Amino acid sequence: MTHRLKPVAAAMLLGLSTQLFAAGCSGHLVFGDLDSGVADRAVGDACLSELIDATPNTWGNHGQFVSHVARTTLKREVRRTLNHRERARLVKAAAHSDIGKTLNVKIITMGDFHGNLRPTGTRTIDGATFDRGGAEYVSAVVKEKLTAYPNTAFVHAGDLIGASPLLSALFHDEPTIEAMNEMGLMVNAVGNHEFDEGREELLRMQYGNQLGGNGCHPTDGCQDGDDFGGADFQFLAANVVDTASGKTLFPAYKIMNFKGNKVAFIGMTLENTPAIVTPSGVAGLSFKDEADTVNALVPHLRRHGVKSIVVVVHEGGFATGGSNACEGVSGPIVDIVARLDDAVDAVITGHTHQAYICQLPNAAGRDILVTAGSPYGRFLTDITLTLDTKKKDVIATTAENTELLFEQGVAPKDAAITALIDKYDALAAPLENRVIGHNADVLSRTANAAGESVLGDVIADAQYNATRDAGFGDAVVAFMNPGGIRADIGYAQIGSEGDGNITYGEGFTVQPFGNSLVTMTLTGAQIETLLEQQFMGCTNNQPFNRIMQVSDGFSYTWDANGPACDKVNPASITLNGAPIDLSASYRVTVNSFLADGGDNFSVLAEGTDRLGGAQDVDALEAWFNTYGVVDPVTYPTALQRIQRLN
Repeated sequence: MTHRLKPVAAAMLLGLSTQLFAAGCSGHLVFGDLDSGVADRAVGDACLSELIDATPNTWGNHGQFVSHVARTTLKREVRRTLNHRERARLVKAAAHSDIGKTLNVKIITMGDFHGNLRPTGTRTIDGATFDRGGAEYVSAVVKEKLTAYPNTAFVHAGDLIGASPLLSALFHDEPTIEAMNEMGLMVNAVGNHEFDEGREELLRMQYGNQLGGNGCHPTDGCQDGDDFGGADFQFLAANVVDTASGKTLFPAYKIMNFKGNKVAFIGMTLENTPAIVTPSGVAGLSFKDEADTVNALVPHLRRHGVKSIVVVVHEGGFATGGSNACEGVSGPIVDIVARLDDAVDAVITGHTHQAYICQLPNAAGRDILVTAGSPYGRFLTDITLTLDTKKKDVIATTAENTELLFEQGVAPKDAAITALIDKYDALAAPLENRVIGHNADVLSRTANAAGESVLGDVIADAQYNATRDAGFGDAVVAFMNPGGIRADIGYAQIGSEGDGNITYGEGFTVQPFGNSLVTMTLTGAQIETLLEQQFMGCTNNQPFNRIMQVSDGFSYTWDANGPACDKVNPASITLNGAPIDLSASYRVTVNSFLADGGDNFSVLAEGTDRLGGAQDVDALEAWFNTYGVVDPVTYPTALQRIQRLN
């Protein structure tokens, strides 16, 4: 039944509502620090103070605000809501105020998302369970921020795609591009992983069917049955140049206009990208110095009337003290910032998977804001640029990192992202169950007393096999960190796969990080140092013994009772039966995480002549295809490569 108010009752209710509303319009209209002396009052369904929006740092310039006050008050004077004297006071107060002399531009930023559409773990706080990241949650937060404050840019600092979990990787990261389109991403500076599948695939990510045809993958086609439209946001690549044309692969910068105030975002990847990417992925491209690239663009931007400049670079550093601190900062970004033109106002970084808020000196010795947020959608960085609207330049910056923890069943989700994930989940099932190899029994990651595991041996052999040939690394040995082996490979049937069938999903679960292989040159002495850095008490501060898995043909013995940094007898280190020469050079393969000194193996960062290779899961699949059925009992030298004394 529908209930209607009688006319008299409705009128009484309307009158009461108006009286209550008028009572809420109290005090005087204040413009910044200036009190106009004019009382606030109800004007229709709003307060006069709401119609005359005097919110600081939101107007494009002072003249806009004064004109707005003059126009708005003229209408109220005509309608006799204001008298002539009140209007004059308001216009005078507006003209003498600072409203519009500064504008706050906000930047929401992430980095190293790596296609992590789902949460990457949980955390329990006071009995409640929280998801870490997750595109459904992140999108809800980002959309709320973009709606609440229109002068906002949403940018990403590289490695948006590549090295992604199965849900995105199976579809060549199209799900991640579609998710970011839905979120409203505006800019992504290319990272090294954007080049994992080569330049043509990266161009497809940007342009999709705008390049002609349906925009889908040239081999796998339209896996979801629809055309792929590419990214609605802009990839930036200021320092990536096509050697044939001399032009950048993508635009060097994007200029955004905030109420007449221009801000340029210069985007780029690390100069060292070719050293950590498969050569075919960067063929025909050159990668320029980061600081030199920015400095060369500054005069060009000045000529276009841009004085506010933000650099978004997929390179970073390391710092301690927490996600909003910057103690003991080190790494490539320190040198890059130290060479930047004084026109740069802020630098958003990535690549090192760190979270920090720094003030670092530029070429002029002036401290500028440098930020980074941890990877996988686990952090959002909120940056505020305060612009002088007359000079059109940044006069102040602030930033804060927020860890994204979302209470399960409570935190809001973006329904559009949920639907996207559900769609690709259904499509992934048959691809996830594709058989890539065979085993005769469980391949266990459980280590023996010496620290060696059967699965570790298999993975190390796979990585050596993928990089031993000329042109692919010329490797003589491969090392694998045990923490990168996340699960056993079982034998019993899972679903409908059948006993002894290894699926792509299982391989991806074992190595879910999407690391690529890196082959480098180390001396025999550095290999000895690498082995010593496995143990607690050595100078690299290993928190516990972390025994690397080694490929067939390499062996050594370690003494549990030996002193720190001297547990391995150099004479016991052999390659194909011969002792290694401490002064000789050897080609060594590790994954990209280790190559940069991950897991405290700092000596690996000293490796030279680096060459990027295949992704680790692809190398594992290729080894299964080459070797045949893997039997843990008869596998060559399994559990015999590392020996332990005491």
